[in-house]
Amino acid sequence: MSTPPFLKLPSCVRATRVAGLAALWGEPVGAVRGTAVLVPGFTGSKEDFIALLEPLAEAGFRTVAVDQRGQYESGGPEDPAAYAVPALGADVRAVTAGLGVTGPVHLLGHSFGGQVVREAVLAAPEELPWSSLTLMSTGAGVIDPAEAARTAMLLEALDSMDLESIWQVMQQLEGERVPPLDPEIAEFLHRRWLANRPQGLRAAAAHLVSAPDRVDELAAVRLPKLVLSGERDYAWPVAEQSLMAERLGAARLVVPGAGHSPNADRPAETAAALAAFWSA
Repeated sequence: MSTPPFLKLPSCVRATRVAGLAALWGEPVGAVRGTAVLVPGFTGSKEDFIALLEPLAEAGFRTVAVDQRGQYESGGPEDPAAYAVPALGADVRAVTAGLGVTGPVHLLGHSFGGQVVREAVLAAPEELPWSSLTLMSTGAGVIDPAEAARTAMLLEALDSMDLESIWQVMQQLEGERVPPLDPEIAEFLHRRWLANRPQGLRAAAAHLVSAPDRVDELAAVRLPKLVLSGERDYAWPVAEQSLMAERLGAARLVVPGAGHSPNADRPAETAAALAAFWSA
């Protein structure tokens, strides 16, 4: 799971809700060059983008990072069908429609969120409210076999264990972090995990181990695209992401020193790359 480097909101950011989803809204002090909707990945939340919000605001971009349905502070219904990828993609469209802003709107999805925003685009490719699409640390289809095996184990555990019990097992498997997490961050990660809707976790995990390759469909959509990743990635190999970028005819950027979450690992460099792409 992504680990935000800090939790205190910058002065330019406020907590709000958009289209029923919990959000962090970052607002530039000066002229606004555009707006970006940021969608987190599996077991993530809007806080995964917290380190990007101030540098993007300084570059002139309004940012709206959301919890997906069933994540952290967004909640969701009991019905498992509510967490299918098409439903989550519809949420992305609803958030975009609910912004009430003028000017270009850019769309970014991280990890599982990348496949959700892909769904949002493909749901109605002739009606696109976005000026660009960024796929961050995501892939064409199913996740790497080793990660798929771990995800399949989680799916089994969700059928027989509560979230607290699963958390304790995950901590034992992970072992001690070096360096250790700040206590505030550790407490947040635990609290966020427990706030997940199990139905949402099941649906996302099931998708990740069986996701279809829809790259050719997406390549046919006339929308500027960027594939961005770190230089290492446990979920989808970096080389596979580069191949996806070629198939999409997309711009490609690898952030040095970053892993699966460039937004948290190298936020300044990631924000600069995004601002340059959105300004092109």
